[in-house]
Amino acid sequence: MQLEDHLGDVVRKARLASGVSAEAAAQAATLNTQEYETLEQSGKAPKHAGLATMASLLALDPAKLQNIAGGWLPPQIDLGQWREIRVIATTDDGIAVNCYVVWDEISREAALFDTGWDAQPIFDLIAAESVDLKHLFLTHTDPDHVGAMAAVRERFPKLHLHTNSKNVPPQHRNRANDFIHLGNLRITNRETPGHTEDGVSYIVGNWPEDAPHVAIVGDTIFAGSMARGKQSADLLKQKVREQIFTLPDQTLLCPGHGPLTTVALEKAHNPFF
Repeated sequence: MQLEDHLGDVVRKARLASGVSAEAAAQAATLNTQEYETLEQSGKAPKHAGLATMASLLALDPAKLQNIAGGWLPPQIDLGQWREIRVIATTDDGIAVNCYVVWDEISREAALFDTGWDAQPIFDLIAAESVDLKHLFLTHTDPDHVGAMAAVRERFPKLHLHTNSKNVPPQHRNRANDFIHLGNLRITNRETPGHTEDGVSYIVGNWPEDAPHVAIVGDTIFAGSMARGKQSADLLKQKVREQIFTLPDQTLLCPGHGPLTTVALEKAHNPFF
């Protein structure tokens, strides 16, 4: 799987978050206007591009940005140690999004994290694994993450909804001390606004054989990048540091877009940090 953001996407997000003009970024990178526009659009940088100087201007880590330019990818992660977690990717109008199904292997109680665009792959997995879907956890309410929510709730009317949205009845809103049991698994939440006001990440722990925690992070952080700070890019970066990077290094990060990664990998390779 490719990264959600190529080099140009990372640079553009950082430039807009920093309030730097394209002209200033181009000058720092010793590129003309056309070369710089091509970099942002294609992710391809000319050999003479001064990426390190431009990175410093855009508050990016120069060495990590060079790694992204060089084609860094996280290693493929074997989900076998967690066993009962599945990634479902759906696409609409060229936008691919991940949702996740987690269940307890003994009780077969299951939870869905976001819905993606299409409910059918979710229904197929639930039927194939004979699990009992009890909970729907939303990381935020952007259309690509809740596109199939109506269909899912129609199929499972007793599904308990968990969200940080202010537009739902109080019983469906996450609380800071929520501690949800899914069989032997335990699910907690950490507020991660910045991309959206209702951004939240869910931590799944108490896996069999002491497998690492799993953090379902939505659009809080991606492998090698992060989401646009539609609410506030500075707030989003702060929440990543406070709420995600304080998790154990081996924690599996399950983003809303792109490949799986870990806390350790993002600390080492994400140019925004």
